[in-house]
Amino acid sequence: MIFSVNTHVITFNFSYGLSAAHKVSNELGAGMIDRAKNAMAVTLKLVVLLALIIDLALTFGHNIWAGFFADSQEIRNFAGVARGCGWQHLAVWVNLATFYFIGMPLALLFGFKLNLHAKGLWIGLICGLAAQASSLFLIVLRRKFTNVDIAVSREKEVPLSI
Repeated sequence: MIFSVNTHVITFNFSYGLSAAHKVSNELGAGMIDRAKNAMAVTLKLVVLLALIIDLALTFGHNIWAGFFADSQEIRNFAGVARGCGWQHLAVWVNLATFYFIGMPLALLFGFKLNLHAKGLWIGLICGLAAQASSLFLIVLRRKFTNVDIAVSREKEVPLSI
C-alpha cells in the first residue's frame, strides 16, 4: 500500500492551525497563560486525531471513493489520472510550482505585506490551489489519451482468462 501526503489534509490542518493560533494569541493577549496552554494542547490533539481519521478514510476507503467515479476495477486501481497515465512527473512539477511559486508568495504578500493577516494567508493558499487545479485540468484537457483508449478497447475485445 502506498501512502502519500494529501494536499487537502495539509490544507485542513493548516487552516485549523491558523484558527488555533488565533485562539492562543487571544488568550495570551488577555494574560491567560494557562488557558492558552490548554487551547494549544487541545488543538494539537485534535489535529492529530482529525489527520488520522481523514488519512485512514482515504487509505482504506480508496475503492469506495473510486467507485463513485468509475465502474471498472482497472480504472479504480489507478490512483488518479496523472498516475494512471504515467504523468507523475508532470503532477509533481505542477504541485511544486503552484504551491511554492504561486501560493506561498501570494500568502506571504497578502498576509504580511498587505496586512491582511490570516485572511491574506487564506487568499494566497486558495490562489495556489486554484492554480494547481487549473494546471492539472489543462494538462488533462490537452493530453491525448490514445494509449489509454487502445487499452480499454482491447479489454472489451479480448476477455481475460485466468
